[in-house]
Amino acid sequence: MNKPWLEKYGDIPHEIDATRTGTVVDLLKETVATYGDKHAFHALHTNLTFNEVDRLSTAFAAWLQNSLGLKKGDRVALMMPNLLAFPVVSFGIIRAGGVQVNVNPLYTARELKHQLNDSGAETMVIFSMATPTLAEVIEDTPVKNVITLGIDDLCGLQQPSPPVHESLRATAVPLPRALAEGLQMEFKEPGITQDDLIFLQYTGGTTGLSKGAMLTHGNMTANIEQFTLWLGDEIKPGEDTIVTALPLYHIMGLMVNFLTYFRAGAFNVFIPNPRDMPAFVAEWSKWRVSAFVGVNTLFVGLMMTPGFEKCDFSALRLAMGGGAPVQKAVSDKWKAMTGLHITEGYGLSETSPVLTANLMSETDATASIGLPLPSTEISIRGEDGNEVARGEPGELCARGPQVMQGYWNHDNEGTFTEDGYFRTGDIATYEQDGYFRIVDRLKDMIIVSGFNVFPNEIEDTLARMDQLVESACVGVPDDKSGEAVKVFCVRKDDSVSKDDVIAFCRAELTAYKVPKQVVFVPELPKSTVGKILRRELRDA
Repeated sequence: MNKPWLEKYGDIPHEIDATRTGTVVDLLKETVATYGDKHAFHALHTNLTFNEVDRLSTAFAAWLQNSLGLKKGDRVALMMPNLLAFPVVSFGIIRAGGVQVNVNPLYTARELKHQLNDSGAETMVIFSMATPTLAEVIEDTPVKNVITLGIDDLCGLQQPSPPVHESLRATAVPLPRALAEGLQMEFKEPGITQDDLIFLQYTGGTTGLSKGAMLTHGNMTANIEQFTLWLGDEIKPGEDTIVTALPLYHIMGLMVNFLTYFRAGAFNVFIPNPRDMPAFVAEWSKWRVSAFVGVNTLFVGLMMTPGFEKCDFSALRLAMGGGAPVQKAVSDKWKAMTGLHITEGYGLSETSPVLTANLMSETDATASIGLPLPSTEISIRGEDGNEVARGEPGELCARGPQVMQGYWNHDNEGTFTEDGYFRTGDIATYEQDGYFRIVDRLKDMIIVSGFNVFPNEIEDTLARMDQLVESACVGVPDDKSGEAVKVFCVRKDDSVSKDDVIAFCRAELTAYKVPKQVVFVPELPKSTVGKILRRELRDA
């Protein structure tokens, strides 16, 4: 295939050796051997060294094998914020051969139930604050084993954690106990290859139900290699300090902040609660930060928080945005404050995630998603499946070693083109200047602060509200979150209010999916076959 974008690569290799890094377990062992007693992670005034992560994750892997009989390929759900236990538990699951199912700790009971049933996870590691949600649905899921963790685990701050739900206390195993027992147990290498699954990364589906993207060890190590080559001298082995506010259950935080910078021997500062912006800024101010990866709204939030402008930005070499478009005005303001523009990248859960990024040599924002990473092919296709002319819009389709194997337990018909390209559902152009740009979304997906929201799920939820006849959901621009959810509702009578609609959604949906705007209309625009015309609502 012709790859004209390679002309812009400069010294970046055109291809990677996808087998060079091996598995994530190989990456873990090599990194620990290199960096040993150097500090790897920091959270809540506590550090963990690379050796400590290795020792504790091996203990957890041994406990999973010996106490629970975990076998290679078994799914283990992980539901927790950015705490020191995350790398220990995650690497423990991975080195035992388990498939980690990443779960948002803010999920409602309905959302959690679907993900547990779809993945078939029989074991769950969960933050104590989220246990009431699990307690609601556990009897209707495959979960047999529950391991709980608290704020203070691995920190020793004597800081109380939210209590484990009373219905789970008798059977759940606290993480410290599992680790203590595991340290006395024998660990057996399960024999992992690049073809073995490592993550089920759940992402929204057009039906409103999330689907698990099947990512292998080879997918992840390929994307780590691709991204590392792309960063070039902007990532310095053993020297970087990266701040991780992106949740580690999110694919970008997982691959970029966690695994890529772990491999580079970075010191990783976790932000457990990025919504507390003053505390976030106070933590940032303690360190000479060299790398920060976030979504557009995180950059905005930091710049709006008093005191951030006084932080030391002299070491900052990388500010990268993804998950949602980075607004050029935000990048310009960030550059004025920190001296560095925001480099934009693009990817999806299904692609491990990074497909394209702007060159590190750029000195300003390009208002584009940049160029494909090494060994990545991008093809812009029309409705007939053929490539469109340069500059013309079409569906962005991608092929490369980072692309998933398919969706777990789902018919993958239509997911890939006949020649093996993953269909992203995003409409893009390949411009004459050599850059790719996203111009629209083929699906009606809404991106709120970097998280995908699908209108069908919102509409399905509102369909259960007795006072409404029908509803339609669209995304609208929002200064804080990039986009916000807006719903148009036809109500049976005037007894229901906008607040009632929002309250109903809040009980059923994660916060970022809850409508910010509610409009009551006498009827919804429809096609001749009765399909609701969302585009007319957006245009109106």
